[in-house]
Amino acid sequence: MTDREPDLTRARDLAMELMAIPGKSGEEAEVSRYVSGKLRAAGVPAEIIVNDRVQRRTPLNGDTGNLILKLKGTRRGARRLLAGHLDTVPICVGSKPLLRGREVRSASRGTGLGADNRAACAVLLAAALEIVERGLPHPPVTFCWFVQEEVGLQGSQRVSKASLGNPRLAFNWDGGGAARLVVGATGAYRLHMEVGGVASHAGGAPERGVSAIAIAARAIADLDRAGWHGKVEKDDGSGTSNVGVIQAGEATNVVSDSAIVRAEARSHDPTFRKRIVREFEQAFRRAAARAINVDGVTGRVKVSATLDYESFKLPLNEPCVLAAAAAAQSAGATPQFHIADGGLDANSLTARGIPTVTMGVGQRNAHTINETLNLDDFELACRMALRLATATESQAAG
Repeated sequence: MTDREPDLTRARDLAMELMAIPGKSGEEAEVSRYVSGKLRAAGVPAEIIVNDRVQRRTPLNGDTGNLILKLKGTRRGARRLLAGHLDTVPICVGSKPLLRGREVRSASRGTGLGADNRAACAVLLAAALEIVERGLPHPPVTFCWFVQEEVGLQGSQRVSKASLGNPRLAFNWDGGGAARLVVGATGAYRLHMEVGGVASHAGGAPERGVSAIAIAARAIADLDRAGWHGKVEKDDGSGTSNVGVIQAGEATNVVSDSAIVRAEARSHDPTFRKRIVREFEQAFRRAAARAINVDGVTGRVKVSATLDYESFKLPLNEPCVLAAAAAAQSAGATPQFHIADGGLDANSLTARGIPTVTMGVGQRNAHTINETLNLDDFELACRMALRLATATESQAAG
């Protein structure tokens, strides 16, 4: 085994164990304890394995913060950050990873695998263990396992740059192929609509009611009809939107006087993204104004929009991009540059002055019961991560 080649069998075993641990967004403490335990068993001093307290400032008020391991360099160089996120989506709780040939999937038919993003957690952990146990030379390097990525990049948005050691180059692992280098990603707004109506007996006096459900339904139908819901393609821009949550009503014999609607709007163009948000606001306000009962009372709506994360695009000569491309090439792969339509921890980090390129670890069909992990890509990710952690990505093979 050379200094740039990790123990791939151990890395695979780490991934299998990590994917089996429950830990949806806000409930990552058990996963964090697993990673910390492996680090301590390898001889990492407990005092440099730190959980920050970002969960106290997130909407979910989770059970743990970002897990950070900051190593001093054994040789000179700019500090590097290797990152991934601890949380999975709810469908992955109860995963039972099963290896068949060169592919892993969940043996439980009703759950996703959780390779997004536990396989990436294993990639980071494997690289850290190699450095510590084998005493590999390396520049200053920070490993960070973020929390609550799946619910708006909460951990990476709130992490202290100082706690990361103010890195100059950053590498993030998430979905897709290992040689797929994501150098840009879309931005997104989260919308929250509170729709108000007038309650009445649905059988005895429906004409006195103003249905909040009907208002929401009319607004969504209008957005869909006008091309502002789903994939949005207009002359002045493009993006996506989605109504993902509707909460309303308690009984069929009551005209519902309230409804909560939660949605999102995405676009790489900040100006066009704001236009999608305005179209949502206007559609809901129009629908509320048109809902009038016999007493002349109309519906009402309160709309709030919060920027979840801003879009970004790194130049191909950005140092982190050049290093990631070199790592892929030195590991025998051809780098492919990509712009993502989803949000990544790289959005938060880049916006805060830490340019970050994202690579995959072989996850396919994330957030579904058909999720799989391709071991060829996973092993390539492990080899690339160790090269990047030790700044040996540009060394000739041999």
